[in-house]
Amino acid sequence: MTDQPIAIAAFYKFVDVADAEALRARMLAVCEPSGMRGTVLIAPEGINGTVSGTPDAMRHLLAWLRADPRFADLETKDATADTHPFKRMKIKLKPEIITFAQPGEPAIDPVHGTGTYVQPADWNALITDPTVLVIDTRNSFEVASGTFKGALDPQTKSFGEFPDFAKTELDPARHTKIAMFCTGGIRCEKASAYLLSKGFPEVYHLKGGILNYLEKIPAKDSLWQGECVVFDERGGVRHKQ
Repeated sequence: MTDQPIAIAAFYKFVDVADAEALRARMLAVCEPSGMRGTVLIAPEGINGTVSGTPDAMRHLLAWLRADPRFADLETKDATADTHPFKRMKIKLKPEIITFAQPGEPAIDPVHGTGTYVQPADWNALITDPTVLVIDTRNSFEVASGTFKGALDPQTKSFGEFPDFAKTELDPARHTKIAMFCTGGIRCEKASAYLLSKGFPEVYHLKGGILNYLEKIPAKDSLWQGECVVFDERGGVRHKQ
């Protein structure tokens, strides 16, 4: 038994992964002996996960990942908890690390181009610009728990519905500046790449997503309203006080 807090890290990286099955086996060999828990998805387009463990186990895992040149610049969203928010360790092989594929259309490839990243410190100025359309790319039940003031809710039940929303509700000629956000940034990577492929001239997205904003921006300066849904036993997170 230990009185150390449990470290939590969320991360993703779009990068070519030709050895997904071998990477899964090596990662399990690192995570399981140290008692780490969580879910990691590995696909030919990259890696996406949220894991928990003792601080020492977390440092070891992240050092191991960053020793691989593909993940040398891996960024994480970090938190702590009194207990593990996950029941076990799962590493899954998937066709995509975030499902978005559209039948009959070329695959969206964030590795080779996404929208313009906006740091949390610059986000308020962007989304209060009246010429900017602000879009919450998350699902409707997530939006209902919290969102940025004035953001458009696409009313999607799954991220795979976003292209249909874009086709029917957005127009490159009218919506010349679009700013998007999501929980940790991964959905916006694909959504921004998709809009750029459809001819939208200026597409921006919040670097590190809502979680990064809540960590970096003081509550007194925040334009965030409510809670941000996270998919573990924490349920939702708010600004650090």
